[in-house]
Amino acid sequence: MNEPKGARGAQLKHTGLRPGWTTGACATAATTAAYTALLAGDFPDPVTITLPRGQTPSFALAAEELSGGQAMAAVVKDAGDDPDVTHGALIRSTVRRLPPGSGVVFRAGEGVGTVTRPGLPLAVGEPAINPVPRRMMCDHVALVAGRHGTDADVEITISVDHGAEIARSTWNPRLGILGGLSILGTTGIVVPYSCSAWIDSIRRGVDVARAAGRTHVAGCTGSTSEKTVMAEYGLPEDALLDMGDFAGAVLKYVRRHPVDRLTVCGGFAKLSKLAAGHLDLHSARSQVDKPFLAELARAGGASEALAAEVADANTGLAALQLCTAAGVRLGDLVAARARDEALSVLRGAPVTVDVICIDRAGTVVGRSSPAGP
Repeated sequence: MNEPKGARGAQLKHTGLRPGWTTGACATAATTAAYTALLAGDFPDPVTITLPRGQTPSFALAAEELSGGQAMAAVVKDAGDDPDVTHGALIRSTVRRLPPGSGVVFRAGEGVGTVTRPGLPLAVGEPAINPVPRRMMCDHVALVAGRHGTDADVEITISVDHGAEIARSTWNPRLGILGGLSILGTTGIVVPYSCSAWIDSIRRGVDVARAAGRTHVAGCTGSTSEKTVMAEYGLPEDALLDMGDFAGAVLKYVRRHPVDRLTVCGGFAKLSKLAAGHLDLHSARSQVDKPFLAELARAGGASEALAAEVADANTGLAALQLCTAAGVRLGDLVAARARDEALSVLRGAPVTVDVICIDRAGTVVGRSSPAGP
C-alpha cells in the first residue's frame, strides 16, 4: 500500500501499525468501477484510484452488478489497525447516467445519513457525503468519461450495509446526521493512533452548536459529565461536546471559533491533569500529579502533614477524599486552576469559562466561578 508520508508516515513506521482506507476512498473506488462497467461493460477488479496526495491504491471488489441501465460495485472498508467502527463495512456505489448537462448528483442510499442541521460543510437535506469524497468521485467519474469519449452526467448513490446500525456508535445522531453513516476523509488514508476522527468530530460539534445559535457549550469527558451539565444548565444535546480526553482540541478550536461561554466538565482526576497543564487527558499520555495536588491543598489551607498525605496518595480520588475529610476544598481548587489553564489556551478569545469536577457517580466535587479574558 502507499503509506502516508511526512511526519505522520514517520510515526506510523515507528509504531508498526497498518494504515487503512477512509469511507471516502472506498466510495470513490466503488464509483470508479461502477461507472467504468456502465460504459465499457466490464468491472475493473481490482480498481485503482488516485488519492488527494497522489497515492494510487488498488481495491478488490466485493460485489458487482450491471443491469437495467445502472451499475453497482462494492468495496469492503479496511481501516488497518485503527479501531474504526466502520472497519469491515461494505460500501456500495450505484451509478446511472443522467441527461447531458445534469452534472454529478449524489444520493444517500441505505445506511448513509442525511444532514438535518446547519453547521456542517453540507447543506441541510444533502446526503452525508463530505466535500473531499465528493470531489474525488467527481474527478474519477470525469476521468472515466474522458477515456470513453462521453460526458460525466451521472447519479451516484452511496450505501453502506448496516450503516444505520453502525451510525449509532458515532456522533452522527447528535450532529443531526440521520439515517446512517457519513462518507468521510480528506486524504483517503486512515492513520491509526492519530485520533483525528474524534478531534474532527469535536470541531464539527462546535460548528453545529454555533450554527444552531448556541452561546453556551460544554466540553465533557463522558456520558456522566454530560448528564451533570444538562442538569446544571439545561443545555440541549447539540451544545454538548464529547471531548473525551481531548481538552486541548476543544480549547484550540473554540479559540478560533468562539462561543460566549464554555463549561468544561469531567472527573476530578482527569481535570486535575488539565489543572496541571496537560491538554491530552488520556492515561497513557498524562498522569495525575499528586505533588501538584499537594501544592494546591497547601495553598488552600492544608497542613504540612495533610499535604504530605496528598502527595503520597494512591489516586487522585484518594487525595480528594483526604482533603474533603479535613475541610480543604481541593475540588474547587482544581476546578479554578483548570479554568485558568483553559483561559491561557484560549489566549484572550472572548469566551467565559467555568469548570465542574465530578466523581464517578456524577456528584459535583468541585467547581470554579465563571471567568473570561
